[in-house]
Amino acid sequence: MYLASKFYLSRILGRPVYMARENRVVGRISDLYVDTGFDRPKVVALKLRGGVTLDISSIDIVKDGPQYAFFCNSLRDKDVTGADKVLSLAETMLDKQIVDLDGHKVVRVNDLRLAVVSTGIFLIAVDVGLEGLLRRLGVAKQLKALLKPLHKSIPSRLILWDDVQTVEAGDNGLKLAAQAEKISMLHPSDVADIIEDLDKDTQASVFAALDEEKAADVLEEMEPEAQANMIDSLSIAKAADVLEKMPSDEVADILDVLDEHVVEELLTAMDKETSEEVRELMEYPENTVGSLMSTDFITVNEDMTVSDAFKLLQKEKPEMDTVFYLYVVSESGRLTGTVSLRDLAVADPADKLEDIMDEDYQTVHDDDILSDLTDVISKYNLPAVAVVDDDRVLLGTVIVSDVLYHMLHRR
Repeated sequence: MYLASKFYLSRILGRPVYMARENRVVGRISDLYVDTGFDRPKVVALKLRGGVTLDISSIDIVKDGPQYAFFCNSLRDKDVTGADKVLSLAETMLDKQIVDLDGHKVVRVNDLRLAVVSTGIFLIAVDVGLEGLLRRLGVAKQLKALLKPLHKSIPSRLILWDDVQTVEAGDNGLKLAAQAEKISMLHPSDVADIIEDLDKDTQASVFAALDEEKAADVLEEMEPEAQANMIDSLSIAKAADVLEKMPSDEVADILDVLDEHVVEELLTAMDKETSEEVRELMEYPENTVGSLMSTDFITVNEDMTVSDAFKLLQKEKPEMDTVFYLYVVSESGRLTGTVSLRDLAVADPADKLEDIMDEDYQTVHDDDILSDLTDVISKYNLPAVAVVDDDRVLLGTVIVSDVLYHMLHRR
């Protein structure tokens, strides 16, 4: 008999726990509880069938051949109810969805691997492979033996705990705000893919746990149906706060698929200026430039210097796709020229914008049809196009990625 260094949760569930000196069975294992407040989740309690929960410090684990034996030195109860950082492994992890942070996808937990060291028992990895499932069914060893002469193996896949994020809600799960912390560090597009792969209830819980800035970025990356579901899952106040962090054209697209009474509630709850911009965009027919137009752009006047322009950019901190160009406008808002970031980068800081701006620029009108827009972008190889009215007053811009997305979505 010797100390077990590593074991799988499936191998110990249902195993008897003996009273050490009396060698009598006090119960059979139904679950383990871990405290996630450590660098690795540490086992703090062992649950027996029938509901008795024992302090793990009173338990010794030994291995005799292929089996594990558990010996209880004293029957010390452990109260784990209401503990924010305590997670039950069998109940809230096995067969549940988790996020593989390294692979950026949702996977199913087939088994859990734990390690016994001098400082305790720790959860070290999650088994999401076929081998873990077969181990649960009790046929993994037999199949391995059959495949060995054929030089074949059962697919196995372990994910280290550092690369795992639980998403299971409920009384026995982690607080969702803490759960979302690791997920929120991923790229918004990856987070969107992950949330869309979750079941509906978990989708709403994880999305609601993101902060408003991250939620807005993630919402932009979602498919229209998922966007509508996420907005429906939030309170009107929270949804309005998230939408205010998004470009007005993106908001208009989302609101277009929602019920009218919900749209009106959201627009009323939003900031007045943003709300008015969105209302204007929603009035454009679907096949017009205005329906893809963004009202997020940077305007400057021709008397400003290059240095002034850079200071403005530092102050505004615009999104990357809104600053392909700075737009030079008159006091009446009429577009008089454009300045690319390349022009700014190579110019002298003391140069005035009127000396470096491009007065031979391309524009489209807000009521032009989309084929006119694509013709201009294609002919002149433009990353963005200014949108003006009949008096050449700057109304917005359209970036090429929005046009491409619209074309792909329509197709």
